[in-house]
Amino acid sequence: MATYKKRGYKKPHQKEDHNVHDEHSTTEEVFSTLDESASKTEEWVARNQKYILGGIGIVVLVVLGFLGYQQFVLKPKEAEASNEMFFAQQYFDEAVNNTAKDSLYGLALNGAEGKYGLIDIIDNYGGTKAANLAHYSAGMAYLNTQKYDQAIKYLEDFKSDDPILGALAKGGIGDAFVQLGQEEDALGYYEKAISHSDNDFTTPKFLFKAGVLSLQDGKAEKALKYFNRIKNEYSDSEEGRTIDIYIGKAETLK
Repeated sequence: MATYKKRGYKKPHQKEDHNVHDEHSTTEEVFSTLDESASKTEEWVARNQKYILGGIGIVVLVVLGFLGYQQFVLKPKEAEASNEMFFAQQYFDEAVNNTAKDSLYGLALNGAEGKYGLIDIIDNYGGTKAANLAHYSAGMAYLNTQKYDQAIKYLEDFKSDDPILGALAKGGIGDAFVQLGQEEDALGYYEKAISHSDNDFTTPKFLFKAGVLSLQDGKAEKALKYFNRIKNEYSDSEEGRTIDIYIGKAETLK
């Protein structure tokens, strides 16, 4: 006799009930694990609370200390250093445009009439912008008074991304090495001055110096590269006006 299932008849979902039970158990296990982890974390925090708070306190103190240093120490120091720098820089500027250079450079370096010189500013206001600029001016002052070792020392300590001053400082070190008879070192610094920035003032200036130095050392091929770059890229510069003469010399000696 045939059997059939009555419409609407459903077999009890024992398997589904079992799955629901398993899912419920798994969920309970997950929450239980999370509770245990949370408890362990709370215990760890409780045990190490003084260290955590101490660490936070240190961070806060460092931040507050930095802000306080900026506001109450560095800013007033910068202002004071800039004020002192004004007088020293005046002597330096006068020396650049005056025939009595040595004495004026000396006043710029060492001060006068109770005012600080460049060296005093460097010694007393280290870390300020004025002290950094004082390194440049002091280096150039020593370069112009034929104290080449001192010039190198101070110019090397000058740090600047300025396209002109940064290049002039590196080129000044190159000039000092030339006077000391250290041509390789000089050429290296001329190269640094050239690569520091690309502009119509310092770039052809130090390309020319590098070319002349190479020519004097008998490296005509190398000199030509410097001279030709001036001709091709900086023909309107002061060096570019006479560069054909030097290209001719280099080609003759090649």
